[in-house]
Amino acid sequence: SGSKALWVKVGGGNMADGVEPMAVDGGCGDTGDWEGRWNHVKKFLERSGPFTHPDFEPSTESLQFLLDTCKVLVLGAGGLGCELLKNLALSGFRHIHVIDMDRIDVSNLNRQFLFRPKDVGRPKADVAAEYINSRIPGCEVVPHFKKIQDLDESFYRQFHIIVCGLDSIIARRWINGMLMSLLNYEDGVLDTSSIIPLIDGGTEGFKGNARVILPGMTACIDCTLELYPPQINFPMCTIATMPRLPEHCIEYVRILQWPKEQPFGEGVEVDGDEPSHIQWIYEKSLERAAQFSIVGITYRLTQGVVKRIIPAVASTNAVIAAVCATEVFKIASSAYIPLNNYLVFNDVDGLYTYTFEAERKENCPACSQLPQDLQFPSSAKLQEVLDYLTNHASFQMKSPAITATLDGKNRTLYLQTVTSIEEKTRPNLTKTLKELGLVHGQELAVSDVTTPQTLLFKLQFLS
Repeated sequence: SGSKALWVKVGGGNMADGVEPMAVDGGCGDTGDWEGRWNHVKKFLERSGPFTHPDFEPSTESLQFLLDTCKVLVLGAGGLGCELLKNLALSGFRHIHVIDMDRIDVSNLNRQFLFRPKDVGRPKADVAAEYINSRIPGCEVVPHFKKIQDLDESFYRQFHIIVCGLDSIIARRWINGMLMSLLNYEDGVLDTSSIIPLIDGGTEGFKGNARVILPGMTACIDCTLELYPPQINFPMCTIATMPRLPEHCIEYVRILQWPKEQPFGEGVEVDGDEPSHIQWIYEKSLERAAQFSIVGITYRLTQGVVKRIIPAVASTNAVIAAVCATEVFKIASSAYIPLNNYLVFNDVDGLYTYTFEAERKENCPACSQLPQDLQFPSSAKLQEVLDYLTNHASFQMKSPAITATLDGKNRTLYLQTVTSIEEKTRPNLTKTLKELGLVHGQELAVSDVTTPQTLLFKLQFLS
C-alpha cells in the first residue's frame, strides 16, 4: 500500500494552520522524524539519573551523534541479528551495516521475524536490510551478502562499534584478530582512538552469553578460548563399523560415502544450504540406518547434523540481543558504564544471570603482542607441532600453515588449504625439526582461518 501518513494537529488553530505528517508503516520527509519520536531515548540522554556514568553530562548532542554520525556494524542476520537490527534501529542508530553469508531457509521463519515465506532462498542480509529500511523511517541499513573474511581493514576501520550475532567460533576469532590488527601503538603505548569496541552475543538453546571487548584493553575472544564448548565429533571407528545413533549414519554418509560416490560431480563438496545435497545424504542415511535397525532419521535431523545446527529458542535470542544492543547504546552515548565484561544467562530451570570480569591472558596469541614459545625436542616431527597448534586449548587452530626463513629464503614447511602445495609439503610432516633445518630460537610464522593476522612463534629446543 506504500507510505501512509497519519495527520496529527500540532499547536492551536485549524487543520490548515499546523499539520505534521507522522509516519505509519512508511517514510516521511528526509529523516522521517516527527515530534516526540525520540522521547524514549531522550529520557536516558537529556537528564541525569542514579545509574549514569559519573562523568556524564546531559545534553542533546549524544542523541544527535546516534542519529547522524555513529556507524554500527552487525555481524550475522540470523536469530540474534534480526533482533539486534530491530533494537538498534528503534534506539536511534541510523547508519548500520550488516554482513551475512547465508540464505533464508524455511526453518528460520519461526524466530527470524524480518523474513517471510516469500523470502526463502534469498540472502538474509539483503532481506533484513530491506525490511528495516522500509519499516523504520530514516534508518539506512547497508547489506553485505558475503563472508566477513571477504572484507578488508579499510572496511572495518570505518565503524564506531561492531556487534556480533555469529554462530561460529572461527568467525568470532577472525573478527577479534581483525580488530587487534587495527590497533595503533606508539612506543609500546596503545592509542585508544584506534580501539573499535566489540560486543559479542551467543546463544545455545536456553543458555546465552554477552560480552564487551575493548581490543588491547580487556580480555579478548582468544583470552577465554577455553570457555567455548568443544565441537562434537563422533569417533570414526564407531561411524564406520558400529553405528548406534541416527547421527552416526548421517556422519557416515557425509564423511565416507559422499567423497567415494561424488554424487554431484568430482570435487563438489557438501553444501548444507543446498536442498538436493541434504536430500541425497538423507536418503543414503536411511539405507545405512536400515542395515543396523536404527530409527529416527529425518530430513531435519540430517540438515542439523550436516550444518552442526544447535536448536534455537526465540526468547533466548531476544534477551541476549537486548543486552548487546543496550551495551552498544551505553558505549555510543557514554551515558552509562559498560558491562564489565561478561554476562551469562540461563533460563533452563527458572531464570539465572551472572556477570563476571574475564581477565586478559598475559601471553594471549591474539592480543598480547608477545611471540609465543613453542617448546619441542629437535627430534620432534613437524606433525607433532601441527597437532599441538590444533589441539592445545590456547590455540585450537583448524588448518595451520607454517613458514620459516631458512638460508635467507621464506620457505613453506606445510600448507593444507591448497591441494598442490599440500601434496608437495606433506613429506615434511614426517621429518624432524632438525632435519628441516630449524634451529633453537627460530621464528615460525603461522597463519590460520581463525585469524587474519600471521602469528609469530619462537622455537625453543628442549635438551
